[in-house]
Amino acid sequence: MNHTDHLRLDAAAIHAGCAASASHIAIEVVLETGSTNADLLARLPSASHDGGGLAGPVLRIAERQTAGRGRAGRSWLSAPGSSLTFSLAWRFQGPLHRLAGLPLAVGVALAETLAGLDVPVQLKWPNDVMKDGAKLAGILVETQAAPDGAIWAVIGCGMNLLLPDELEASVGRAVASAPWLAQMDRNVLVATLLSRLAAVLAEFDDTGFAPFMDRWNALQGWRGAAVNILDHGAVVQHGRAAGVDEAGRLVLDTPGGRVTVLSGDVSLRLAS
Repeated sequence: MNHTDHLRLDAAAIHAGCAASASHIAIEVVLETGSTNADLLARLPSASHDGGGLAGPVLRIAERQTAGRGRAGRSWLSAPGSSLTFSLAWRFQGPLHRLAGLPLAVGVALAETLAGLDVPVQLKWPNDVMKDGAKLAGILVETQAAPDGAIWAVIGCGMNLLLPDELEASVGRAVASAPWLAQMDRNVLVATLLSRLAAVLAEFDDTGFAPFMDRWNALQGWRGAAVNILDHGAVVQHGRAAGVDEAGRLVLDTPGGRVTVLSGDVSLRLAS
């Protein structure tokens, strides 16, 4: 085996490594694209084109994304071979409000998988995976209603494996990496993540977020910390992080009592 073989992504190898929970997922590997989320969103069944579209779940993974997207319109920067960037299109029963908490359930799936690979991580509400206090992975969920009333979600994930100096400088804030994972065969790593993620999505479609609440709270990175809620850069709420409720809302203990915060476009920051 060539010493770089573990860096190459291969759809057949990923599929071969998947558990039964993910055996029905079509897998696409591309060398480069703008955004895997945008690619899949363009192919979803919708009221405007009820012919065609995706017939079932699809994982699309790129060696390099040139226009990767994060939450609130932010860009996701990555370097070839140093990160995983993938999106998974998944059909849910609907209606849309039942998908509240989906980014948090995805976070649970990623965190539990990484813990099993000896990479302990924490979760930051609503959609970040943290390692040693810095961001290791981000999650972006975008949804679209289908003509039959179902809801399609495209779940995007970007995860840092290695952190080249030039990438860290361009990001401009503390980010984490997981060199241990970079030593793995990437096809095995993707298959392991996809298998857990598929099992969690199937469970979530049946139950919603409520059964995941305790699992998320056990992984919360900032429990009890003083935090600010920011909306377009302005502090709109302050309190101590007390976890999430069964709908996936952030629970804050404030001087005026306990309050809950919906995600929307707000951001969570440590008060310090």
